[in-house]
Amino acid sequence: MTAKNHQGNHLKSLFKGEILRNVFSDRARTNLLKKQEEMAISWLVQRIPGFITSNMLTGIGFFGNMIVSASFILASYFSRNFLLMGLAGFFISWFGDSLDGRLAYYRNKPRKKYGFTLDITIDWVSIILIGFGYTVYADGLWTLLGYGFVVMYGWEMIIALIRLNLTGKYSIDSGKLGPTEVRIIIGAIMIAEVVFPGSLNYSAALVVTALFVVNFIDTRKLLRVADEIDRKELNKES
Repeated sequence: MTAKNHQGNHLKSLFKGEILRNVFSDRARTNLLKKQEEMAISWLVQRIPGFITSNMLTGIGFFGNMIVSASFILASYFSRNFLLMGLAGFFISWFGDSLDGRLAYYRNKPRKKYGFTLDITIDWVSIILIGFGYTVYADGLWTLLGYGFVVMYGWEMIIALIRLNLTGKYSIDSGKLGPTEVRIIIGAIMIAEVVFPGSLNYSAALVVTALFVVNFIDTRKLLRVADEIDRKELNKES
């Protein structure tokens, strides 16, 4: 057996192993890059130094989002090329945000209520920062897209919380799109803006519109679920 085949078999066993089940036992993912992301996280959590805590990783993720926000602001005042700095910010954001809770589960030290509360808070503040950065970069009425992005993402977070309340299941994905895919899409849009100046505004409009459509559909689904639950409870009482 070659070294390459041996490494491939090792990754497959890692993906199917007990480590993976423990690390991802608290949530079901549906995003497009689910398998690749879980394999990467499973590999990484085993190699995080012991002195690094989940809270530190949360801070690292937040710092990455600050870099994304700063990249818009620097691009506005200096050079459009600073938008490329946002790519590093998104990677740092993914690293911290994806590993903080997973590391806690890997070490069998999950603080579910605390971690959930902290993650939701940091995510919301991070989205506000990124939206603010865009409003600084954009001109005229295009700045409203920054506000629209914050509102649409906030709506998506509310949907996730309503779903948790109704079904007991917490999901950070909307179908095949999750935070990782969104980061990649926005990163690609930022690259396009450097190559094709002015394209960011139209891309941002498309993203905000897509988020509105997805949120509207998800909200309708949840309303049907809520209505069904209410009907069952009324039938029990009657």
